[in-house]
Amino acid sequence: MQQTSIDVPAADGLSDAYFVKPDGPGPYPGILMFMDAFGVRPRLREMADRVAERGYAVLLPNLFYRSQRSPIVDPAVLTDEKERGAAFAKLGPMMQELTPERVVADATAYLDFLAAQDGVAAGPAGIFGYCMGGMNALRVISALPDRVSVLGSFHAGRVVGDQPDSPHRGVGSITGEVYFGHADNDSSMTPEQIAELEAALADAGVKYTSEVYEGAPHGFTMSDTAMHHPEGEQRHWAALFALLDRAF
Repeated sequence: MQQTSIDVPAADGLSDAYFVKPDGPGPYPGILMFMDAFGVRPRLREMADRVAERGYAVLLPNLFYRSQRSPIVDPAVLTDEKERGAAFAKLGPMMQELTPERVVADATAYLDFLAAQDGVAAGPAGIFGYCMGGMNALRVISALPDRVSVLGSFHAGRVVGDQPDSPHRGVGSITGEVYFGHADNDSSMTPEQIAELEAALADAGVKYTSEVYEGAPHGFTMSDTAMHHPEGEQRHWAALFALLDRAF
């Protein structure tokens, strides 16, 4: 594979990113991968590689580039549940700074970058993300339905809220397929909120799958954290690859 650490243009500067695609001329469908709050790190690059091995060109940008270049946190602290929680004192302001408008503006630039790369197929891209990345990926496919044709969102939080710009309120514009893999007993995405998301998708006529991974905590895909749930992680890979295969 061709693996590159690169600064890519974003709305307000350069995002340090990881770009990976198979060897050979392609063309390969372009895929945006949105990080969780802990940022671009070896685990996420490994996950991007796994998707690229299936025949995709994957761009993993640092969504927090306005605040800090990678690494955002020391991966060594993530295996301790207490230290992992304490890291959010630093990450909270970064997440708040990433407004819906900035998410969409950045994604537009990232998609432009992908489309300009040799070996990347023409046409709409896909997007998948984790935790806050899953929520922000939903914002992107809702705002840019002509440029993003498929979404995979895993253990996303804050997808449903009371605010007028809550992500679930924008799903009526989606034209592609979406998949949600929810964590079990997740305070950031309760059963009531999952039901509200599903109702919004159904009312809008969106092709969707929404599943709760029983016994899997928030963050279950991340093998470098204390929240890793091996069964949930493997289930997510099967769901993501099936989704991408259907789309591309």
